[in-house]
Amino acid sequence: MMDLNTTLMFLLRWIHLIAGITWIGLLYFFNFINIPLTGTLDADSKKKVVPELMPRALFFFRWGAMFTFLAGAGIIIIKYFIVGSGMSGVSGLMSTPGGLWITFGALFGTVMWFNVWFIIWPAQQKIIPAVKAGQAPPAGLPAKAAMASRINTYLSVPLLFFMGAGSEGHYPMFNYYTLVLVIVVGFVIVKLTYGFSGKLKGM
Repeated sequence: MMDLNTTLMFLLRWIHLIAGITWIGLLYFFNFINIPLTGTLDADSKKKVVPELMPRALFFFRWGAMFTFLAGAGIIIIKYFIVGSGMSGVSGLMSTPGGLWITFGALFGTVMWFNVWFIIWPAQQKIIPAVKAGQAPPAGLPAKAAMASRINTYLSVPLLFFMGAGSEGHYPMFNYYTLVLVIVVGFVIVKLTYGFSGKLKGM
């Protein structure tokens, strides 16, 4: 029979996976589908579409980010600081390949979580009412939110590699050459996807 720790870790991984799929899926929807589409709408269409679509999508988006963040933090605390040997030692966060991959994954994920809750969501709370009222959003705010969202999109592809590599036995080695290569390749993938999404009109 599984012990309490194994059961708890599995439940946290399950939550982390479901919330992460929700969060990253909506991130890609916003960046590769919704933003190009919204740019083609006139003011009247935006008044109808944006207030109906964005509050619903942003609810799942921001809470997906929150539950991904909290479940991931719980996994790290249990695995490395309760069961493991802390920051160092034979099963430490900074002394094992999996721990190092998870560390960079957690760093990227924390930046992305911060962008969602403290830049994108506060900005959208002002942008959506303005669009609904047929007014221009506060100057610079849409660009600020879009930049934070774009940063998150670029970080997301390396992040997914880091999280997969941090799982037991998936990629049992770590070096900084691979780290840099994964980041560069991830950024190139996102850049190419942005370009591809911009060419989908009329296909």
